[in-house]
Amino acid sequence: MRGIRKRFGATLALKSVNLSVGAGEVMALVGENGAGKSTLMKVLSGAHSSDGGSLYLDGMEYNPTNPQHARESGVAMIYQELSLVPHLSVMENILLGIEPSRYGLVQWKAMKSKSIEALSAVGIEQVDPELPVNQLSIGQQQLVEIARAVALDCRALVLDEPTSSLAAKDIERLFKLVRRLSSKGISVIYISHFLEEVKSISDRYTVLRDGESVGDGATLEASEAEIIALMVGRDVSELYPRSDHLSSDTVLEVRNLAGFEKPRLASLQLNRGEVLGIAGLVGAGRTELLDTLFGLEPVTSGEVRIGSYSGVADPALRWSQKVGMVSENRKMQGLALGLSVADNITLPNLAGLGPGRLVFPSQQIAASNRWIEEIPIKCQSTQQSVGDLSGGNQQKVAIARLLHADVDILLLDEPTRGIDVGSKAQIYKLIDLLAIGDAYREPKAILIVSSYLPELLGTCDRIAVMSRGYLSEARPVSDWDEHQLMAAAIGQEQ
Repeated sequence: MRGIRKRFGATLALKSVNLSVGAGEVMALVGENGAGKSTLMKVLSGAHSSDGGSLYLDGMEYNPTNPQHARESGVAMIYQELSLVPHLSVMENILLGIEPSRYGLVQWKAMKSKSIEALSAVGIEQVDPELPVNQLSIGQQQLVEIARAVALDCRALVLDEPTSSLAAKDIERLFKLVRRLSSKGISVIYISHFLEEVKSISDRYTVLRDGESVGDGATLEASEAEIIALMVGRDVSELYPRSDHLSSDTVLEVRNLAGFEKPRLASLQLNRGEVLGIAGLVGAGRTELLDTLFGLEPVTSGEVRIGSYSGVADPALRWSQKVGMVSENRKMQGLALGLSVADNITLPNLAGLGPGRLVFPSQQIAASNRWIEEIPIKCQSTQQSVGDLSGGNQQKVAIARLLHADVDILLLDEPTRGIDVGSKAQIYKLIDLLAIGDAYREPKAILIVSSYLPELLGTCDRIAVMSRGYLSEARPVSDWDEHQLMAAAIGQEQ
């Protein structure tokens, strides 16, 4: 790709971007949210037309008119949000649009045979091709998407944040597949915010910043710090700011808690001015624990005590008790994407934005601007739709919603999933400042669930581990390292 340009109205999304990938090479494409990675790949995969520049595939000029044309040319893109048809079978999804037919009738035996061949190529021979795809795990569904690309004899495969929703064993399986595909001469473009993955899987990297390619090179020869500096345009010398947190009174106490299915048994104490982390594998029950604490799921035994109250609770009661939660799925559960930034920030607490039950837009805008400046949130105005913001800025809006409501206890489920390094650094700094407090704001109590172990080790004061629905005793962060956390998560800690 040479000198690729793309404009959306007044926004110049791509400014003469260059990208090259060799046959059988794994190229990591990295950059902050909004840097232009997805736009560039949509140009490559035919979803967008470029406004300038040239594309070449195997040395020949390549001008895809739509995604189907790109696929037929050998370029396939696997999006972060999978694009399978849930009620159709595995084999129907793999061969959708290229079904073997005769006299207008689908040849089902040939379809099954071809799908088995494609599934074998991606290492999931055990999957029944006649099974509805919605009965597969997320990891298996992702491999079915890749099998569809293989069935089309793709020569270039784009993977957009492929591990954001995968468990460790699925990530390992995906990496083996990427290496297998590259050994067959297939070029892979790998988009990820996890630089340890980039270092592990890629041969070369290209960095985009503000719609421009600002650096590239051999991955083995670059440090994570150097790549981060290219991404954000400055050195990020301290990704995890660590201040002295002076914890005081206990604001949340959980005793022998059990939910409908998970958690099975959990006890913890959370103090004001403390950041408490919960580690564990996907499916261990960490999200269910937070849902139960916030009143989204019922308590079947044990108790959750906030202040002097211990009893039946729902989210409305928790808000009144100054407890707020940021869901791991911000798009489905954490934000109203069609509403404005101002609406999303202020909806939980409209009191004081007008007389009685009225809300004055000027006061709502002023209240929202406070958080836009303080956090900060990058947006055109308070009236911009949240759905138009980058992932990192959407996450900041979700956190600003809690701060506007002046909560004392923040339940943060995967607070930095799917956002760039620069935004992560800003959120870590915000968490640290909230735990400290200032002259105008008491220290907050923060409970973080995260699958990213360096994040927990870098931001938390204490960490507990959940395994198969059971929560371990929280220990000071100095007592843990990544190996010990993983051992506890898989139940092998002595």
